[in-house]
Amino acid sequence: MTDGGRGATAVGGTVAAGGMSVELPLWRAISYFRVLALAYALLRYVNSYLHFLHPVAGWIFLGALALWTLATTRAFGDPERCTWYVLGVDLTLVVTGIVMSGLTDTPARINHGAPTLPTIWAAGTVLGFAAKGGWRPAAAAGSVIGVANVLGHGGPTGDNLHNIVLLLVAGCAIGYVIELARASEATLTRALQVEAATRERERLSRDIHDGVLQVLALVQRRGGEPGGAEGIAELGRLAGEQERALRALMTGGPLPAQRAAAPDADEPRDLTALLRPYADERITLSAPGTPVLLPGPAAGELAAAVGAAVDNVRRHAGERARAWILVEDEPEAVTVSIRDDGPGFAPGRLGEAERAGRLGVSQSIRGRLLDLGGTAELYSAPGEGVEVELRVPREGE
Repeated sequence: MTDGGRGATAVGGTVAAGGMSVELPLWRAISYFRVLALAYALLRYVNSYLHFLHPVAGWIFLGALALWTLATTRAFGDPERCTWYVLGVDLTLVVTGIVMSGLTDTPARINHGAPTLPTIWAAGTVLGFAAKGGWRPAAAAGSVIGVANVLGHGGPTGDNLHNIVLLLVAGCAIGYVIELARASEATLTRALQVEAATRERERLSRDIHDGVLQVLALVQRRGGEPGGAEGIAELGRLAGEQERALRALMTGGPLPAQRAAAPDADEPRDLTALLRPYADERITLSAPGTPVLLPGPAAGELAAAVGAAVDNVRRHAGERARAWILVEDEPEAVTVSIRDDGPGFAPGRLGEAERAGRLGVSQSIRGRLLDLGGTAELYSAPGEGVEVELRVPREGE
C-alpha cells in the first residue's frame, strides 16, 4: 500500500483568537500536501495504467479524486471549514480507491507491491483526522485504511504492514503534537487573562489609593484638630469628590480627571505643566525651559507617580522637610527625580509597608512606571532623606 493519511483542523474546528493558532500553518501544509500528492498519484498512474486490467476505471477514480481535492483545498486549509463530514468523505474516497486498486490491477503487480490508486494521497486523510481531533481519530482513520489495504489490496504483506505502521506513527505523532499545542495555547490564554485582570486590579488600587484613601487619611489626621466651619467644608468637598470617583471606579466609568483630559488624551502634553501644581514653599521644581513633551497618557501617569512621591514627602518626611523635583529631558527618555531632606527610612521598610497593605510605593509609583515600560528606583538611609528616580523611555526607544 502506498496509502497515507492527511487532514487538518483544530479541535472542534476552532482557531485561536486573532489567527494566532499554531495549528494554522499545519492546516495550510496539509492542503498543499494533498495537491502535491494528487499530482504524484496521477504521474504514477500515467506511467503504469497500460498494465492495469481495467485502466478506464482507474482514470474515473483519479478524475473524481482530482475534483474532490481541488474542491476541498480551501476546506483543508481552514480548521473551521474542514468538518467531520468532509473528513468522512475523504476517508470514504481513500477506502474506495484502495478497494478499486485490488479490482483493476493485475494479481502479479499487486503481489510485487504495486501502489494503490490514491498512493500517498491517503496520508492526507489521516493527518486531517489528527489535526481535527488529535491522535485517537488519527489512529482510527489509519486503522480503517490499513484494514482496507489488507483486505482489498494484497493481504498482510510486508510492504502493506510497513506502510500501515508508518501511517499510524505519523498520524498519532501529529495528533499528539496538536493536542499539546492546544493545551499550551489554552494555558497561555488563561495566563494572559489573569495578567490582564491583575493589571486592572492594580490600576484600580492606584486610583483608590491616590484618591479615596488619601482623603480618608486626611480626615483621620485632621479628626482631632480644631477645624472650624471652613475646614469641615473643605473635608466635605474632598469627600464628595472621592465618593463620585469611587462610584465611577465601581461602575467602570471614567474618573473626573479622565473626563477632563479625554478630548486631548492622545495629544502630547507638557510634563512640566502637569508638575507645577506640586511646587510650593516646601517643594522646589526644576525643569528645562522648553516643554517636556510626552504622549498624553504617559505624561499623566508619570505626573501621578510624582504626585504620590510628593505626598509621601508631606506625610512622612516631617513638617520642616523640603523636597526638590528635577526633570531631565533626554533624547531616549524622561527622568524625574524627587529628593527630600527628611529622616529617610531603614532598609526593609518598604517591604513591611507593602505587607501591611500600604501600597503607595508599590502601586502608585512602581506600578505606574512598570505599565509605562519605565523604572522607579528608591534610595534612602536613616538620616539621609529619600530619593526617588522615575525614568520613562520615549516611544520607539
